[in-house]
Amino acid sequence: MSRWAPDARERLEAAALDLFVKNGYEETTVAQIADRAGLNRATFFRHFADKREVLFGGEDVLAGLLGDAVRAAPPGSTLTACLRAALAAAEVAMTPQRRAKARQRVQVVAANAEAQERGLLKYARIAGSISDALRARGADELTARLGAEVGMLAFRIAIERWMASEDNEFARHAAAALNELQACAVKLDSLVAGQ
Repeated sequence: MSRWAPDARERLEAAALDLFVKNGYEETTVAQIADRAGLNRATFFRHFADKREVLFGGEDVLAGLLGDAVRAAPPGSTLTACLRAALAAAEVAMTPQRRAKARQRVQVVAANAEAQERGLLKYARIAGSISDALRARGADELTARLGAEVGMLAFRIAIERWMASEDNEFARHAAAALNELQACAVKLDSLVAGQ
């Protein structure tokens, strides 16, 4: 196939994930990824800055989706309504094809400390996007940070459940996770240590 194929990015991503799972992240080279995809190294670098970006290249899209949804929530929306809007907006990025890749990513990241560190940076960047959007809506700094962390925890729980199920509706898992977190938060004041 031509290195100018319109699906080059997807082919590179699929090849990289397969090789990362099979051979390990550290042992896989950019040349091997390009070769497996039927492309060359130059094409790889047109799509990804380095092999870490294969694992985390979608963070800008996700940060944008979540932050934009918070900003676009109707005036007067509660923090919870803003988080619901953000989590629902992520649905467009959570396709059945992405679920298979997400399962591979989890496996690769769990086996590599460098990838885990990069994952934490991704988490912080996306949480920052939500926090910025909440502040733009008038939330104070602490409320915005707390809201962003709750939203990201709901997102992570939803991802885990979505990957484990055959249900393609990410938004349903996200809404359920946010509801459960809210219920747990209400109980915090009534919990007694050790009971």
